[in-house]
Amino acid sequence: MQTIFADMRTGIDKEQMARAGEILRSGGLVAFPTETVYGLGANALDADAAAKIYRAKGRPSDNPLIVHIADMEALYQIAAEVPEKARALAAWFWPGPLTMIFKKKDCVPKTTTGGLDTVAVRMPDHAVALQLIREGGGFVAAPSANASGRPSPTKASHVAEDMAGKIDMIIDGGDVGIGVESTILDLSGDIPMILRPGYVNQDMLQKVIGEVTADPALFSADPKEPPKAPGMKYRHYAPKAEMLIVEGAQEAVVSHIRRLAQEELERGGKPGVIASEETKEHYAGIVRCMGSRQDELSISRHLYAVLRELDEQNVTKIFSEAFDTPVLGQAIMNRLLRAAGHQIVKV
Repeated sequence: MQTIFADMRTGIDKEQMARAGEILRSGGLVAFPTETVYGLGANALDADAAAKIYRAKGRPSDNPLIVHIADMEALYQIAAEVPEKARALAAWFWPGPLTMIFKKKDCVPKTTTGGLDTVAVRMPDHAVALQLIREGGGFVAAPSANASGRPSPTKASHVAEDMAGKIDMIIDGGDVGIGVESTILDLSGDIPMILRPGYVNQDMLQKVIGEVTADPALFSADPKEPPKAPGMKYRHYAPKAEMLIVEGAQEAVVSHIRRLAQEELERGGKPGVIASEETKEHYAGIVRCMGSRQDELSISRHLYAVLRELDEQNVTKIFSEAFDTPVLGQAIMNRLLRAAGHQIVKV
């Protein structure tokens, strides 16, 4: 399959966008930018089209796809019930990086929902994404546009690495703004529960609707405590090399990582280090900077790109600082822990 590349970094190309919409309406796959990561889109109401996403990504079929919409009217067409709390959250956070789970209507095939009777929905805050949704029929199922298990794509070149030749079109909208996937909130229980942390954090949600809990399995390595979101039980965001996170006071973390990297070198390996702007000068060798700890978005925006860059360098082990920042810390650490297979040491 030949993949079409559409450059929309400087603005929306109406002709190319119409072509992308036609691809979606005819059952094809289009990768597109959002404010979080790049998504791999198909017609959410077409079971055969949704199945193509799973095949292109190598994604387990019980891993639900998020349905992207462009207006509130679309939500009422696919959700059997829209609770008052969901309407309040939509008023605050849509368009934006919040996904909410609803009981689905029959028009949404179970191929899209991973066999579940619920549907995950969000309205992205990105002009290209919203226009594509409208052109494509109003309902676009889209997980991240990467091979399953690999770090998510935050630029079109990442999509091309994994998906060129497997999908119909890649829309290049430049680098994304946030860099980690949307928050997923389950509103089906008595108390809303975060199933995946993202930019919209627990405090933000509680200010709008009151008590919100978080799935305790999100930061647990205990296999007896599986996460409630089916997609979260799989290995995600992972680089090729084994990865270890080091947490503690800055001086102790730097000292420990330097020692581990030196030991890896002495074994004939090729260590990679993930650091911050504040600490990068303390390390030698293959060092990649996530950004300044004073700028959380710089850290989240660079997370997946750094993991991919270390893959390109063929490092044998990765040693990363922890990044438990005030607002995005839960989301960043959730991704890092899963990339590291929950291997973390406290010093």
